[in-house]
Amino acid sequence: MLKDAPVYNCPVEATLDIIGGKWKGVIVYHLLEGPRRYGELQRLVPTVTRRMLTLNLRELEDNGIVHREVFQQVPPKVEYSLTEYGHTLKPIILALRSWGIKYMENIKTGG
Repeated sequence: MLKDAPVYNCPVEATLDIIGGKWKGVIVYHLLEGPRRYGELQRLVPTVTRRMLTLNLRELEDNGIVHREVFQQVPPKVEYSLTEYGHTLKPIILALRSWGIKYMENIKTGG
């Protein structure tokens, strides 16, 4: 067991600790298609603040879900991508997407 590793009472609690919140799942969803630059992610998620996007990317990176690559060039280029472990979230994120589509249709029809 890792020193200072969180202790979870339930596997769902562990999953939500890593991808929970308003933005992490959305970020992972957009990274499923491939690497993205910071500005691309901002355009894809226009309602997230720069601070929150940066914070969530750092947390995902700290948890081994996202890889941040800095290219040594002028101007500097930073790209974010899913790690191999991050790609294991694909079925979860796609299930959330599928449920979200059905929910959006349901509220549109008043059902």
